[in-house]
Amino acid sequence: MSARLPAAPDEGPTADLLRARRGGALTALDRLLLHSPPVAEGWNALLGALRGSTTLPADLRELVVLRIAVLTGAEFEWAAHEPIGRRAGLTDLHLRVLRSGEPTAEPVWSPAQAAVLAFTDASARAVAVPDPVFAAVRGHLDDRQVVELTVLVGGYAMVARFLVAMQVPPPDGEVPG
Repeated sequence: MSARLPAAPDEGPTADLLRARRGGALTALDRLLLHSPPVAEGWNALLGALRGSTTLPADLRELVVLRIAVLTGAEFEWAAHEPIGRRAGLTDLHLRVLRSGEPTAEPVWSPAQAAVLAFTDASARAVAVPDPVFAAVRGHLDDRQVVELTVLVGGYAMVARFLVAMQVPPPDGEVPG
């Protein structure tokens, strides 16, 4: 399967910005974003911040990204982030449970992970986060981390929607940056 649009030219200052974040290479996702340089630049700044400049622990960040991938059917996102999630401490059991319909029902998560997972599901599925779910997250995260978590859920939902709508094929493994 190939993406629904052809790749844009991969030259110029915007392509260079994306390459810099990715360690020199562009992905199929990047090559589609380059059809709109202003969007690609904004995307690059936001996703670069979410992946590299938040104070959320890596396991929580990757738990969110992988759960969004499951909820949206974004195989690209799963393939790109599964190795990162494993390095962050997510196990085969975590990953298997994460793909289930109700992962919070399984007793495999730390209290912080369970709270973040419930928040992710609520925000991604219904947008509104119930007070008890929000309170549970507040028990583990400071104000900055709550903001970062909320933007992480929304940001990766945006990524997933783009990937799925454009039918971007999954990469062979981890995507840098």
